[in-house]
Amino acid sequence: MPDIELFQPVTVEEASAIASRLGDKGWVLAGGQDTYGWLKDRAKSPQAMVDLAAIDGINGIEDRSGGLRIGAMTTLREVSRNPLVRERFALLAEAAGKVASPQIRNQGTLGGNLAQDARCWYYRRGLSCYRAGGNICYADSPEGMNREHAILDASRCVAVSPSDTGTALVALDATMVIQNGARTRRVPATEFFVGPAVNITHMTALREGDILTAIELPADWAGAQFYFEKIADRDVWDFALVSIAAAFKASGGSISDARLVCGAVSCVPYRLQAVERAIIGKPRSEETAAAVAGLASQGARPLNYNHFKAPLMENLVKRALRA
Repeated sequence: MPDIELFQPVTVEEASAIASRLGDKGWVLAGGQDTYGWLKDRAKSPQAMVDLAAIDGINGIEDRSGGLRIGAMTTLREVSRNPLVRERFALLAEAAGKVASPQIRNQGTLGGNLAQDARCWYYRRGLSCYRAGGNICYADSPEGMNREHAILDASRCVAVSPSDTGTALVALDATMVIQNGARTRRVPATEFFVGPAVNITHMTALREGDILTAIELPADWAGAQFYFEKIADRDVWDFALVSIAAAFKASGGSISDARLVCGAVSCVPYRLQAVERAIIGKPRSEETAAAVAGLASQGARPLNYNHFKAPLMENLVKRALRA
């Protein structure tokens, strides 16, 4: 291991101050499941780490007027098994329970899963691609291996958001609570994830000195009808090839409101707004599924090796609407 200085602050303000002072030489450490891979491969070489484990108040799950507030340092295992999460927001519990493996869920945190960096192997091997400050995307080239990459809304970089829980939180209209020093801001989940057209060096709205402290789930979607499915090469460990997180409200046997979000098809969790509009007032049925599934992949621009993602998106929409 390289020689790295370790800071273990006990307040968010202290952690934020240290992170701000260190700038790009520091690394904020949550569960560490993404961090140690970077260090092992020598792809990142921070001079210091800011360990959040000793800070009180940024883990645990609280009832908030029918909604929930989940500390960012809450483990994925706890999120997936908590009775309140399972009762009100089973979509998030299911998504958290599909992250990687049991061993990783025991250690990995909800905040860490949301804030992890791109998983493109060209980027993570230290090549000078667009995301790393270069002037090329190796995946989006005639010889590039891009089976896992984006088919929608790419801009120079075609890496996808790797977060399984991110799709569920976008579908649930969650809010991310971010603290920087004494200042706190709340960012909607749809704005927390950013694409390369906005900032090609970051996948989230977090900046120097920012600490993600909590995720707030409004009561609006508590107890709705949910569907989550993740397609991966292996049932454990692997990242999604395509996933879907869906939430439905029904009235009189028809859909009155809906959120459908696909993962691993875009640089951010991709909301299927055309599908959402098309199903309002219709029942969840085979007929509805067949009528709207084609809208899911509109505008897709597959790369050499990921054409399968477009029909897979459509089939996942059908499964969500039939369930």
